[in-house]
Amino acid sequence: MRDRFDGVQIFVDVVEAGGFAKAADRLSLTRSAVGKAIARLEDRLGVQLFNRTTRALCLTEDGLQYYERCLRAIEELQGGEAMLESGRRDVVGRLRVSLPLLFGRHCVAPILRAFARQHPKLELELSFSDRQVDLVADGFDLAVRNGELGQGLALRARKLVSQRKVLCASAGYLAARGRPEGLEDLAAHDLLGYWRNGRAMDWRLPDANGVLVDVPVMSRLRFDDLEVIVDAVAEGMGLAFVPEWLVAPRIAAGDLVEVWPDRPSAVMDCYAVWPATPHMPLRTRLAIDALVTEVPDRLESRRALAGSGEPILRVG
Repeated sequence: MRDRFDGVQIFVDVVEAGGFAKAADRLSLTRSAVGKAIARLEDRLGVQLFNRTTRALCLTEDGLQYYERCLRAIEELQGGEAMLESGRRDVVGRLRVSLPLLFGRHCVAPILRAFARQHPKLELELSFSDRQVDLVADGFDLAVRNGELGQGLALRARKLVSQRKVLCASAGYLAARGRPEGLEDLAAHDLLGYWRNGRAMDWRLPDANGVLVDVPVMSRLRFDDLEVIVDAVAEGMGLAFVPEWLVAPRIAAGDLVEVWPDRPSAVMDCYAVWPATPHMPLRTRLAIDALVTEVPDRLESRRALAGSGEPILRVG
């Protein structure tokens, strides 16, 4: 029975390292030993796991499906080990977390501060930036990211929540400039876009048929801070497309108006992301579990405080 699992971890390490030589360095083995382990695994399974050329190494279709199942099996084993460890070990050591500015400040940091209070031997380091960091190169144990994730095999992710986004303006602005009825009307309005890396992020808005499409944003005003954008909207400077949790209190207070409340709206997924490692530290695993459980509640509490009758999030 044990022979059925021989080579599985080496196979996963080769995929994540991107080659036999790098995996050999990671495992303190020779390249030959790694190659022979993969060959034995392929012989036992009766399939080719990798397409090999002189320049590249990539998974076959069978290899990709097997890799995905190996990951799930390894994560289940790690979960079982963590469950046993949690009953006999304290949460200790340093946990470095990268967070987006506003979402991190309002919706994640309070949860991690409570986590640190619960575990007094934990060293917690939070870094706030909308720049997407390289977790491995920059030495982070965990990150919270909004939006689509890449396909990198060196990272793992768990979905935390989906945030609905809304098009909004002040009542005064709409009274003076009129309410846009369709995408074609936006050209006559001032659009307050969120800028990152020198360009405005597209808005995902419904067309005449209710289909969500990406809309480029042209603006004379350029901000890389969502709170500044919301302040500018409240001052009557234009339209903005922002997460609903951020503006729900202002909409409830009458400072802002949702422009198309009955139309489909885009959602932005939020994930906890961490480097793929054979053994996840207990502090990281428990912090992820806390975020998965409590981030949706945190956003729901903002909806309740705003007095809105409609949910502002979807839990994944």
